[in-house]
Amino acid sequence: MRGRLGRCPARAASLGFPRGPRAPARPRLRHARTRLAVLLLAATACRPAPAGPPVLTWYANPDNGGQARLAVRCAAESGGRYRIRVEDLPRDATQQREQLVRRLAARDSSIDLMSLDLPFVAELAAARFLRPFGEDETAPLTAGVLAAPLAAATWSGRLVAAPFVANTQLLWYRRSVARRAGLEPAAAPVTWDELVSAAERTGTTVEVQAGRYEGYLVWIAALVASAGGAILEAPERGRRARPALASAPGARAAAVIRRLARSPAADPALSTSDEESARAAFQGPRGGFMVNWAYVQRAAADAVAAGALDRAVLDDVGWARYPRVDPERESRPPLGGIALAVGAFTRQGDLAVEAVRCLTSLPHQVEYMAETLNPAARDAAYDAPEVRRVFPMADLVRLSLRDAAPRPPTPFYADVSAAVVREFHPPADVDPERTPAAAARLVEDVLADRVLL
Repeated sequence: MRGRLGRCPARAASLGFPRGPRAPARPRLRHARTRLAVLLLAATACRPAPAGPPVLTWYANPDNGGQARLAVRCAAESGGRYRIRVEDLPRDATQQREQLVRRLAARDSSIDLMSLDLPFVAELAAARFLRPFGEDETAPLTAGVLAAPLAAATWSGRLVAAPFVANTQLLWYRRSVARRAGLEPAAAPVTWDELVSAAERTGTTVEVQAGRYEGYLVWIAALVASAGGAILEAPERGRRARPALASAPGARAAAVIRRLARSPAADPALSTSDEESARAAFQGPRGGFMVNWAYVQRAAADAVAAGALDRAVLDDVGWARYPRVDPERESRPPLGGIALAVGAFTRQGDLAVEAVRCLTSLPHQVEYMAETLNPAARDAAYDAPEVRRVFPMADLVRLSLRDAAPRPPTPFYADVSAAVVREFHPPADVDPERTPAAAARLVEDVLADRVLL
């Protein structure tokens, strides 16, 4: 590899040598000596700096330092072939997307690796911002990967991102509340109607994410999928995809939202709720039930360790499969997660692929899951003893991921999400007979460029 060049003088004048009439002999001698000394210094400065391993830049979603530690391990295992510098993206997933899209649209070659939220893979792949993996590169990146995150990391039949984290939502409940309500969520499936009724009987709340942001679409999409429908038909067709919310599953999803939103079981701040506000309320005095991502137990344990939460609250938390919409139909929990992609404009593509292979390998996914409690994308990671010791819901999360439903895998996901959320917000105004059809019309108009959000 080429060394790093020092700062070199382009010409004598740039080093402060005098111009103009010829100087007398003695001053000329002094100037000659000065020139010689400066040129010797310049020659030293122009020598290549000692060559080190190439540095790969990884734009990663913030975590508790697990990705940075993994980067150090993979660099060490490369035997000096590369180092990895981790640059943190914003915490908010939508802001992560915006930053990456802006930089990649400018053909930023500094993006060697990036962590992508699964719903945004289609958009960046369709724009040719990602370097697809070749056939010989794909096999080690996909062996033993769960089907749902693998499908979400594929575009036009090619793997464009390597599944790394595969996340899903569970039903979290306070054991004491469930007992008072006569529910056993861990023993038998429960429906949304049963949850709302149980919370009403016990004077507690059902916490969800229903603020006007992308997280609300997670709930809407999971309800529609659990009722047997979809937000888009043929989402891979881009602008030619067909909105599918104006349907019986769309109406069933809207009915669930309306029932909760108009119930005493709804959080008073339902229309501005997100993951963290829902978790805080669930851990509070009126907490009863909640749907949220798998990080909930880790966050509660951290709060206990910091003295911010009573240990009795953590001990009272149970978990079960995502609620059903219809009693006779299995729920379709939402799919989340992170895949690692190689930037299309990197000058170090082969090394970046090598790094992705190391970062997403089964041993490192096991390490990362055990350290951070972020669920892995590879099936076998859930059987590792070190994971099972610290992640007691491993089997449930894996089963939920096998049945998980993705958000619409469309290159226009950001627009589709914004359109659906706009019509479904605020939750208390949702009307099963009107809202799904209105959302479908707006999605159609947005895809046809008749409406700009």
